[in-house]
Amino acid sequence: MLKLKLSGYKIPLIENLGATLDQFDTIDFSDNEIRKLDGFPLLKRLHCLLLNNNRVCRFGEKLQENLPKLETIVLTNNQIQELGDIDPLASVLTLRSLSLLRNPVIGKKHYRLYVVHKLPQLKLLDFRKIRQKEREAAAQLFKGKKGAQLAKDIGKRSKTFVPGAEIPGEKPTPTGPTPEDIAAIKKAITNAKSLEEVERLNQILRTGQVPGKEPPKKDTAAASEKEVEQEEEEEEEVEEMNGVEEQEAN
Repeated sequence: MLKLKLSGYKIPLIENLGATLDQFDTIDFSDNEIRKLDGFPLLKRLHCLLLNNNRVCRFGEKLQENLPKLETIVLTNNQIQELGDIDPLASVLTLRSLSLLRNPVIGKKHYRLYVVHKLPQLKLLDFRKIRQKEREAAAQLFKGKKGAQLAKDIGKRSKTFVPGAEIPGEKPTPTGPTPEDIAAIKKAITNAKSLEEVERLNQILRTGQVPGKEPPKKDTAAASEKEVEQEEEEEEEVEEMNGVEEQEAN
């Protein structure tokens, strides 16, 4: 099992993989800046893609054609927004394991059942085995005209990404000094006792870098709690669906 490690290089897009001569079973693209999963040449050997901590928000339409043995895609901590965004993966018939943990899409109602419905070839979703009860519940939820309409209503896709535009749902991290910082720096300039001190404070104003001030940290604890709540809701939905089926059978 040969693995090509391309993590942590701030790679913005996938390209030039023909140079690998199809020698690898796994490619690790973790910790880069990739936004769209495409750009692959024909790689008959590749069966696992690791893309943790990127900015993936879209999938290409020719993944199965170019990666005929692809079985695993790990997309933990990316930017998949809408349920419909995963639809292109339906054509990857060899896909068996998919992780979308820490993506905005997992907060959508019926997330797990929708993925099970659209990607029946999956065996593992978010590192959890897909149970037969879930498959039956998904079939029940999306069957008939009402089910088809529900799938259509909730299966919308994100708007086409425009280069340079902000990714939906991704809040920009505040940078530079706040108005309070600027006021404090200007006051310090007024009270400075040497030219060196004045120049140092002016440099802070020009660069916007306030010494000792760290950027705000993401609330990872809250995100993890939301994922747990989502999993519990999905399990409750499956049990409710199973209960309805048992009542109808009786």
